[in-house]
Order: sequence, then structure tokens, then C-alpha cells
Amino acid sequence: MEVDKMDENDWKYHGEGNKSLVVSHVQLSRVLRLLKYPAEDSENPPQTAEQAFRQIQNIVDFSSNVMSRFLGQKFIHSGEVVKLPLEFVRQLSIKVQHQRPAWRCDKVMDIYSGCALCLPNLTSPALPQPTHTAPLCIEIKPKCGFLPSSKHVSKDIKTKVCRFCMHQHYKVASGKWKRRSLYCPLDLFSGNRQRMHFAIRHLIEEPQNNFKIFKGGQCVYSSKEGSDDSVDLNSLLHHLRPYLLHGNNRINGHVSNKAVLHDFIQVLVNALMGGGGVGADRRGEGRSFCEASAFNRERIRHGSQGLPSEGVLFRILQTQMLDTLDIEGLYPLYRRVEQYLHDFPKERSRLQIDGPYNEAFLEKLQKCPSEDDGSVDYAAAKVHQYRVAMTAKDCSIMVALVPRSEGEDDEGQRWLRDLISSRTPAFSYSVSILDLDPKPFESIPSQLRLDQKIVSCYLRTGGALPKSSLPPLQDIFTAAEREDCTLLFHPM
Repeated sequence: MEVDKMDENDWKYHGEGNKSLVVSHVQLSRVLRLLKYPAEDSENPPQTAEQAFRQIQNIVDFSSNVMSRFLGQKFIHSGEVVKLPLEFVRQLSIKVQHQRPAWRCDKVMDIYSGCALCLPNLTSPALPQPTHTAPLCIEIKPKCGFLPSSKHVSKDIKTKVCRFCMHQHYKVASGKWKRRSLYCPLDLFSGNRQRMHFAIRHLIEEPQNNFKIFKGGQCVYSSKEGSDDSVDLNSLLHHLRPYLLHGNNRINGHVSNKAVLHDFIQVLVNALMGGGGVGADRRGEGRSFCEASAFNRERIRHGSQGLPSEGVLFRILQTQMLDTLDIEGLYPLYRRVEQYLHDFPKERSRLQIDGPYNEAFLEKLQKCPSEDDGSVDYAAAKVHQYRVAMTAKDCSIMVALVPRSEGEDDEGQRWLRDLISSRTPAFSYSVSILDLDPKPFESIPSQLRLDQKIVSCYLRTGGALPKSSLPPLQDIFTAAEREDCTLLFHPM
């Protein structure tokens, strides 16, 4: 990519989050991630070009030097900071403006610094495509996969119902989503294939911001925030069917809708479980079940297989569990650091509150004492551990799949076969983790307030929601529920 020959017509709007906007190249497997500012700051950017560069470099350093150590280098794409011609950035901003969702337009793209983060386009990966079929890419935001056991937890419900399930009630009550998702992260992180299958089924049924499917880089399945519209499963089946033509659940040579979805979920579970030997489940049964999960424990036909210790879910879960105190136990330590910085502001750099995210920062995390010695250094290290855990709780997993052609045998590639039998289809695949920005030190008070709102809302409603807030069962899922589960959950 030659920076001095940038043309805005080579790029298209890809998506955006709260802090950045992403554009993708129309031919190359590359994306640019640009910072955003509140619209009222559009004439006077809140930071200089040097500060913007440092902010993006911090994202790169945090990903490559810190998160990759916990999550595994093979899953991480940290990217690099690039300086772009200002005229290119201005023209690009004009070009993508009309494609942006209206509710995101309270912020504008940074057109002053010329700084961006260049990353591989994980929705259109550079995997071998022997069948010339566009790659499928599934984005999953798994969220927190364990229940807290900290002595600092003040409400017993937090040790029984997971944060995601409680948050669903709050989101519906506040109008952010019209319907509640029945997905529960503890089912996905359980390592039990039945529960994982069940979790992904509910992600498909009510995706919200936690599940998207891309085909050849284009998003073909997702939810729109605040929309009354249900997702279109028939449209999804139309996209999936060509990838899953070979099944053992045919009706007169035709693969049933249920078989297509079943096989797709199985392939996805296999990709998430890929990675070697089984790791020990250190959480214990009491912390691996959420009382709000719709999964019936009596349906489990086999004991928990556990997550492979080198697999993506195991690595994410272990990193999330750096949060040993819960936000309630962490907040007093945050206040200790905050008060210290108020008295000694120059110490902010020694404590690496804003980075740099280097070996020294990592060492503070890894060598933090297990017991509080009352020092500000202990408090700062626990806050840093919590920030890393929060990043892992908010990351996304990208699973890219490309069908393998008949008779192909390349030992250089990892192949996914349906573990139920040797039947095709088989896929080459890659698994990546993204959204690994450092969480700001100053965000901890707002996280505590949100935690209190979520818990109080759940306790106030008694965990009950109006029936209208439940996702409508799609015909294909209704049919699956009526039948024996041997197709939904095959014995291993």
C-alpha cells in the first residue's frame, strides 16, 4: 500500500464502533481504522497529530506486547500506525458520511491528524481459495465467561447469574434492544459441545452486537440496534447452503434447513475448539452454570469435555479471570491510585497509567503480589490486571472459513472436518481475536455505576421480562425443538 498514492475511491465504509471508524480496501485485504471525535469538536480537534499518533501506537503496543502474551501471538493481528495524506482523509470522510448509521453521527472522523491503524481485513482473509468460493467470516463477541467468586461481591445474585444475562434485562428495560437474547456466555465457554451448540444457536437467533456473518467481506447477517425487525433466517440459509451441500440429513437429495444450520454450528464449534489438548476446567461446576441460562442441564448426555488449553476460548477465559476482585473490590484500589495521583501527579508516568505498554508494564501485571500490602504500586498493578481482563471480556473472535475442494490434501493448512463423521464439507480456517484496545483508567467509576444499575434492574424485575421481549422462535428452530435432539447434539 503506497501511502503517497492513496485514492479515496479505493476504499469503502466497513463499520464503526464508539471510538473509531473503519474503511476497507476494495481489492486488498486491508482495513484502515481512523479515530472519531464528538461532533462538537469537529472544528477544534481535542488532540494534536502527535497525540493522535501516540494514542494509536498505544493500541498497537497494548495488543502486541500485553494482550498477545495472554491470548497467544497466533491469534493477534496488531497492525501498524500509518500517516495518511490529509486531503485523502478529508475526501474519504465526505465519501463515507452518507453510509454511516444515523445514530453514530454524533461523532465525526478525525480528518486533522492523518493517523490511522492499518490492519488485515479479517472479514475477507487471505486464505487459500481453491474452490473460488468467497470466504465466510463469523464474528463473535463472547463477553464474560465466568461468575465472580470475590468476597467483595455485595449481591449474591452476581455469583449465580452471569453479567451478560443480567445486562440483557437492563438493555431491554432501557430500550437499547427490543428483545432479549437467550445466549449465555457460560454455555459457550463451558467446553461442552451441547452447551456450545445451544449458545451459538441463540446467537444466530438474536445476534444483537454479539454475532455477525460476512461473506466475501460483506456483512450478510447482523442485528440493527433498536430495530423492531427480526433477523431473516431464510436469507442466512440462502447464503450458507452452498457451503454446506454435503450432509447426512438429506431429504430426497435435498439438505434440510435444519441440517444446514446444524452443520454450520458444528463447524463453528469445531473451529472454536481447535487447538490441541484439553485443558483442565479450573472454575469448578458452581461457576460454570448460570441460573438464567435457558439450557436444561438434564439434557447433557456427556460430561464436560473442557476447553483445549491452546484454543481461543480457553485463552480468552483465562485472561478474563485476571479480574479476581470484581469491580466492587477493584474500585477502592482505583480510588487509592486516584488519590495518590492527585497528591503526586508526576507519578502517573512511573505507574504507567497511560502506558507505555511495554515489557515493564507486563512485568508489573505478572509480578503483582497476591495479598494487598497497602501500597499504591499494588493497587496500580491490580487496576492494570483488571483493565486487561476487561479488554478480554469485550474482545471479538473472528472465524474465517473457506471450503476445501474435493481430494485436496495440503499438510500446510489446518483443515476442519465435521467431527461427527468423515463426511464433507471440510474447511480451511483461521481464528483471530480483535478489539483489543486498552480500557482507560478513568473509565472504572462508570463501570462500577453500570454494574450497580444492571444488578438493581435485575433484582427489581426478579429476572422476569415481558413475553414480548423474548425472541420469536423461528420455524426452523421450533421444528428442531419438537424433534429428538440426536441431530442437534450428536454423540461423540
